Amino acid sequence: MAEPDRIVEIRDDVIRLGQLLKLADFIDNGSEARDVLAEGVVLVNGEVETRRGRQLVPGDSVTVRGETVGISRRGH
Repeated sequence: MAEPDRIVEIRDDVIRLGQLLKLADFIDNGSEARDVLAEGVVLVNGEVETRRGRQLVPGDSVTVRGETVGISRRGH
């Protein structure tokens, strides 16, 4: 699994992949999530993921086209 280039903080215990892609500035809007996921360039914890609704938790990492973000809970 790749070392994160940066950390994205979330306020809840979980976040959906589509929301994280927008929060991390990988996409500009929700409709782009479907396209980028269909391309097969989104990795969650090192494995290709195509489900926009995949739930992510602190400690997970998401890689898109070589840039990796780690997820942490705000305040922790």
